[in-house]
Amino acid sequence: MTQKDPATFSDEEIERGRLLFAGPCEFYFATQKLEMLPPVGGPEIAFAGRSNVGKSSLINALTGRNRLARASSEPGRTKQLNFFNLGGDVSLVDMPGYGYAKAAKQVKEDWQELMFAYLRGRPSLARVFLLLDARIELKKVDLEAMTLLDHAAVVFQLILTKCDQVRPAALAAKRREVDETIRKHPAAYPFSIWTSSETGSGIPLLRAEVARLIDAPAARHIV
Repeated sequence: MTQKDPATFSDEEIERGRLLFAGPCEFYFATQKLEMLPPVGGPEIAFAGRSNVGKSSLINALTGRNRLARASSEPGRTKQLNFFNLGGDVSLVDMPGYGYAKAAKQVKEDWQELMFAYLRGRPSLARVFLLLDARIELKKVDLEAMTLLDHAAVVFQLILTKCDQVRPAALAAKRREVDETIRKHPAAYPFSIWTSSETGSGIPLLRAEVARLIDAPAARHIV
């Protein structure tokens, strides 16, 4: 019996994802301090990545809302953990971007300490979606984040953003690079999802992935 390809979604799973994200989604908590996190409840899915990689834009595209998460052309604007309740089934967590070179050293250290402490120690964290800009080469800080997640045994899945802005040949080369990177990291989920918040490419697959996660037997509902 051959194992089902984890990258394959049935029509039913795609529809389940669509219905999940068609439901209510509301901001309910934000914090800049680890000790002030909301109580542990149902599953949480975190969106992490370098500053200006498109986390907020992707969350808005997933939920079909223009201003749910605050997107900005100014890198590093998101300086806190922002929690969104998706239909009482799962929390989406928009994390501070890491690697913003122009930020003051102390500010960068504060952001990254909060982010990495959350990733290491949150028992309700079901998965980290680690976003990479398809237009840009992998940075040292991206690889450091993957290594930290390996050490913490936190499953992460690579999500490529802004794919509509990359020519087909360059995108194919990027896919090979990403596949090779995944094989080097034991905590990496075995397939990536390629998206564009502008065109909607890959968004149905990412919705289906979230639905698949929360439909797992271990998933709990948010109290």
